[in-house]
Amino acid sequence: MKFSPAIKLLIAILFIPFIISAQGKKKKDTYEFEMVYEVKTTPVKNQAKTGTCWSFATTSFIETELIRMGKGEHLLSPMFNVRYTYPDKAVNYVRYHGETNFGMGGQAHDVTGVIKKYGFVPDEIYDAKKINEDEHNHGEMDAMLKGIVDVVVKNKGGKVTPRWKEVFESTLDIYLGVPPTEFNYQGKAYTPESFVQSLEFNPDDYIELTSYTHHPFYTQFELEIPDNWTEDKYYNIPIEELIKIIDYALENGYSVAWDGDVSEKEFEKKKAYAIVPADEVIDNSQKEDDDEEKNEGPVKEKIISQEMRQESFDNYTTTDDHLMHITGLAKDQNGAKFYYTKNSWGTKDKKYDGYWYMSEPYVRLKTIAIMVHKDAVPAEIKNKLGM
Repeated sequence: MKFSPAIKLLIAILFIPFIISAQGKKKKDTYEFEMVYEVKTTPVKNQAKTGTCWSFATTSFIETELIRMGKGEHLLSPMFNVRYTYPDKAVNYVRYHGETNFGMGGQAHDVTGVIKKYGFVPDEIYDAKKINEDEHNHGEMDAMLKGIVDVVVKNKGGKVTPRWKEVFESTLDIYLGVPPTEFNYQGKAYTPESFVQSLEFNPDDYIELTSYTHHPFYTQFELEIPDNWTEDKYYNIPIEELIKIIDYALENGYSVAWDGDVSEKEFEKKKAYAIVPADEVIDNSQKEDDDEEKNEGPVKEKIISQEMRQESFDNYTTTDDHLMHITGLAKDQNGAKFYYTKNSWGTKDKKYDGYWYMSEPYVRLKTIAIMVHKDAVPAEIKNKLGM
């Protein structure tokens, strides 16, 4: 059936309100954020197909510290840390006969550990992209490295020879490139160590803190997570004081390296926020469209206790999944606190250009540990820790 132009125009006019109504339903976000404090930082990077969030987050944290210290903006190489961490991790794995963690994961102190021993370099000097891909991809390399150390542990020759270390180092160099011992940057010559010295960065100025009741508060203990393969010690404090440190840091121009759990369905990857709803969401993916259309506003969240934190750690519902970098404090339209958090998953198709908003209840429940500058700790908490 053919319609005259006049009839077609009339049909179009009649359907315009429905089109506008359907589009309007999804215009307004459930959460609307307003920044309270924001620390100046560097652009978001992309760890891509690697498990090196620990290096990306902590490198971003250090870049931000350099800005705070008045040393300018320098984009440092996360892969320099990865290149020097792997051999130490391999030696540890072999010494424990394969009965310890080996893989891509790590902790914030792995980065400061590399800086103490080897220094750091700009990303433009060592980007470690040697496999003809635009993005980092360590899948094959990681499998190769694991194969090498597993062969050594199996000890087919009756004893372990020292040659395996040469094979391991060579494999890293093939995939990542040989790390520089000297380089030119901004018109000056440096070694990785002298570059650190020139920027007056002191890795001993930084501490890690956690909050669990299976060890006494105001003491240090070796946090029992697989990626703490170096068995480093963390200060243990009540969760109220951990939150107080994060808030105090941001208010005073310091940022926070954050380690926690992002595997829960409440860590909204599409909407880029993380919450702990008071009423459990059974199937978040099915409710997503309905929630967007209703625009009911922020949901009520659980009140998180120290006991809830401990239980979730003990029963594995809070695990050591991911490191990110908290660079700001925001509030939603109801005045609830959210932590503005820089991720390392790039910016493409990301709602907030690579940042997430984590609610205070989420941070209270899902934080494994944080790293901060010593001066970002309030004096009364420093005294309790004997710092």
